[in-house]
Amino acid sequence: MTTTRRAALALALATPAVARAQGAWRPTRPIRLIVPAAPGGSNDIVGRILAEAASQILGQPVVIDNRAGAGSLIGSEAVARAAPDGYTVLINSSLATLPAMVARMPYNTLNEFEGVAVAGFSPHLLVVNPRVEARTAQEFVALLRANPGRFNYASAGLGSGPHIAGLLFMSRMNLEFETVHYRGGGPGVAAMVSGEAHFGTPTMASAIGQVRGGTLRALAVLSNGRSPALPDVPNVTEAGIPGVVFEEFFPMVAPKGTPPEVLAALGAAFRQAIQQSAARLNEMTGVAPRAGFETSAQVMALVRENIESHTRILRAAGVQPE
Repeated sequence: MTTTRRAALALALATPAVARAQGAWRPTRPIRLIVPAAPGGSNDIVGRILAEAASQILGQPVVIDNRAGAGSLIGSEAVARAAPDGYTVLINSSLATLPAMVARMPYNTLNEFEGVAVAGFSPHLLVVNPRVEARTAQEFVALLRANPGRFNYASAGLGSGPHIAGLLFMSRMNLEFETVHYRGGGPGVAAMVSGEAHFGTPTMASAIGQVRGGTLRALAVLSNGRSPALPDVPNVTEAGIPGVVFEEFFPMVAPKGTPPEVLAALGAAFRQAIQQSAARLNEMTGVAPRAGFETSAQVMALVRENIESHTRILRAAGVQPE
């Protein structure tokens, strides 16, 4: 073992002891990481990757708890109502979309959560079942225009990122199609693979495996640049659907009232887990971390900004809260 590796190992082993000596909070039992969707979606995949790394850093298991239903409201509300003691954390890429879609929220997103970390960012995709007779986004737009209302798309639930991305696609390209809501990104992708749904605008994390395997055809990555995770898929300009840009981000939050020292310890641990897992996250999900979200306030500011931007997109599309 090299001197550098020995030093790194010694530092890693010493970190919990140093933290305790400095009076930092350390968990004494397992932490629940609630994923408010069914297994197989982007939050579930990202959450499981980070839980593995964070468990080693914190010295206690970080256990995934899937709480699917109501477009992620059920799982998110469970965290909002949980004890603010550091043992319940939420990862939810729909956290900033739901307030723009749901008229009667069971919790106040900005007032009932504390920011922990941001796991990363990833663009959505425009994908179709391979039996759909379109090889490019422009061919698909022409097909939809020639057959208004004939095709349906898979949403990951009311107010989810795939739902809003689909509405943005419909609005910007002046299209008509049917929306089918599923209980998360995983079931939505499965419906597209089976042909139950014709197309969708899923997160890259939930669909990248199917695109690489050929069970879904990617027509565009919904960003202004190509993604290193799918370098052969054109961006929106190249695909001929300019303006249909939509990315998701993965905020991690805790219940309001969680003590500052607990938030600081959780934030430090999950940020370290994110950095350690960056290559794996990008390879498996197309998710990439960004700097600038080192404090609870910075995380919640990002949530606020996205609530406002999603609300503008939906109102411009003529969609009102339900």
